[in-house]
Order: sequence, then structure tokens, then C-alpha cells
Amino acid sequence: MATVELRFSALPEHVRTARLVAAAVARRAGVDEAVLDEVRLAVGEACSRAVGLHQNGGISAPVKVLLIEEEKLFSIEVGDEAPHAAIGGRASGDGPGDTDAETEEDEMGLAVISGLVDDVEVSAGKQGGSIRMRWPTVPPVTSLG
Repeated sequence: MATVELRFSALPEHVRTARLVAAAVARRAGVDEAVLDEVRLAVGEACSRAVGLHQNGGISAPVKVLLIEEEKLFSIEVGDEAPHAAIGGRASGDGPGDTDAETEEDEMGLAVISGLVDDVEVSAGKQGGSIRMRWPTVPPVTSLG
């Protein structure tokens, strides 16, 4: 099992880099070429969500992205350190900066990711949350000759 770990400051300009790295590692891991655009879009959405949560919460910790190559499976986990309640709920200690618009934007981002990725898990707690996305890989084609 090979793992690439990427950490970046919670700034929107770093999301593009995360998308590019994720697509390159996914390609090398054997994710079907036809799915790479979905990988890029899903990672971009997950990273943008994490950046927004960090910025809105005043969190200076970096956003963490794990790219994991397993046998017949490629996973990407995007983690944030923003306190969450259960998905769809509100975290304890929500301040006046939290609005229904931010909650709707967060839910919309999760809906977009779910539409792009068949195998997705979202976890959240007081210490932060993560979105784990998985894609099947195809074995390399070998020529007989």
C-alpha cells in the first residue's frame, strides 16, 4: 500500500495544486482515464469545503489530503480540523459567524461529491472531519510479444 500525504495552508489558491496532484497519483495508481475528471472535480470540491471550514472557523492548521493506493482500489481522504456536529447538525459552540447559507453551501458541496463519487464516506466530530472517496483501479495492460 503506497500513500502520498499532502498538507497545504487553508487558502483557495492551493486547491488547484491538490487537484493536480490527486489526478497524477490516481493516473499512476491505475484509475481509469475516463474517471480522472471526476477525481479532479471531487477532490477540488472536498478541498474547497475544507478550506472554507478552516477560514470560517479561524483555524490555522493545514488541510490534509491522503492519496492511498491499495490493491484494486485508490482512495483519497481530505481532512479538516473544524469542529463538527453530526452531518447535517450544528457543532457545539457555533458562533455568530455560522449562517444557514454556510450550512447550505456545505451540504451542497457534499451533494456534489456524492454525485461524482460512487463510494464516499463522510465523518465528522469535534476534532474535525474527513471525506474519503474511493475508485477502482484497473490492472496495467501487458503486451504479449
